[in-house]
Amino acid sequence: MDGEIKRIKRELAYKGAVLDVYCDHVDLGNGTTAKWDFIHHNGAAAVVPITEEGNILMVRQYRNALDRYTWEIPAGKLDEPGEPGIECASRELEEETGYRSENLELLITLRTTVAFCNERIEVFVAQNLIPSKQHLDEGEYIDVKAFSLEELQRMILEQKIEDSKTVSAIMAYAVKYKK
Repeated sequence: MDGEIKRIKRELAYKGAVLDVYCDHVDLGNGTTAKWDFIHHNGAAAVVPITEEGNILMVRQYRNALDRYTWEIPAGKLDEPGEPGIECASRELEEETGYRSENLELLITLRTTVAFCNERIEVFVAQNLIPSKQHLDEGEYIDVKAFSLEELQRMILEQKIEDSKTVSAIMAYAVKYKK
């Protein structure tokens, strides 16, 4: 590479409810320019909820992009840019599972698709779960089920769980807490 890569211009191509799509004009530092896609996402948070028995609560929901149901850890987008991830994770835990926790600990931070998107997800572990009530969004249908860590690892290796935040979170939890 001859010189430094530098963005010259960013043009909004689409503004959506969850993300914005841009066309970036980029100086490649060697005398040529290129157009690169860029997707802006305000960020999200997720949580690995641990039951009293040591199992992990998972949520099953329909994902339009895949046209099927998936098992995932509870997660959701930040309500506004800059919202603390721990607040979002706490809210999503209660909304999706019907449990809350006063004991959330940061596990990992993920960048889901660094080639074209700036989405950042903070993943927390929630212990000492307190029964509460689900607060699902309109049009949101979620089943909740507890799985053992071993079951989830097997489901990941059998490619029954492919969601990147869930795979990363379960494997990181296994390394950090089940040495």
